[in-house]
Amino acid sequence: MSMALLTRWSAPLVWLALLLALAVGGEWLEPLLRWSEPDARRLLYPQADLLTLLARHVQVVAIASGLAVVIGVGAAILVTRPGGRDFLPLVAQFASMGQTFPPVAVLALAVPVLGFGTWPIIVALLLYGLLPIVRNTLAGLEGLDPAVEEAARGMGMGGGQRLWQVELPLAAPIILAGIRTSVTVNIATAALGATVGASNLGAPIIAGIVNGNTAYILQGAVLIGLLALAVDSLFARLLPERQ
Repeated sequence: MSMALLTRWSAPLVWLALLLALAVGGEWLEPLLRWSEPDARRLLYPQADLLTLLARHVQVVAIASGLAVVIGVGAAILVTRPGGRDFLPLVAQFASMGQTFPPVAVLALAVPVLGFGTWPIIVALLLYGLLPIVRNTLAGLEGLDPAVEEAARGMGMGGGQRLWQVELPLAAPIILAGIRTSVTVNIATAALGATVGASNLGAPIIAGIVNGNTAYILQGAVLIGLLALAVDSLFARLLPERQ
């Protein structure tokens, strides 16, 4: 690995290394947490190890974000085609409504249908993450220079060729910026899933609140923060100067 490449990726690598070190730290974390709860009998979250909770947290965010990307980008593409422009205001308003409802309200409505566990928080994150993806995809596709479109037509490209070979590559930086915002916000929001029985990094936070144990809260909150920083810095490397 060259020095330039290592320097370029140093930030995400540092955050990721620190995240994994704290997740697998185990017993050596206890002295570091003692200052927050000097009188507590138990400092380490006992229900599950932090690495397992981290993996489940990443899984939930990945599923919800993947669905949001497929639905959000797909819907934005459809309504920017000639046959779907009549639905553009409807899609934009629907995406905006996803962030109008607080995730807690979405959880409350989803639990009676989906039950307790992981699926309610996936639904909440999906709805909450659609707006920046749809908005940025529309901005990227609608903001293309008409001259580029004309040049592509002049080269004999059909609608599908223009989309995949011209429009999406040119709009990619703006689309990825929306995905970056959506994923980063959802990493923090996913902690709410612990309130409806989902097992992720929100579990130590909820347990800490219920038991009045600051050490539990710190374990969940710090790992969520480091995960968000690692993912955000990764997107920053993918979009270094183009936002």
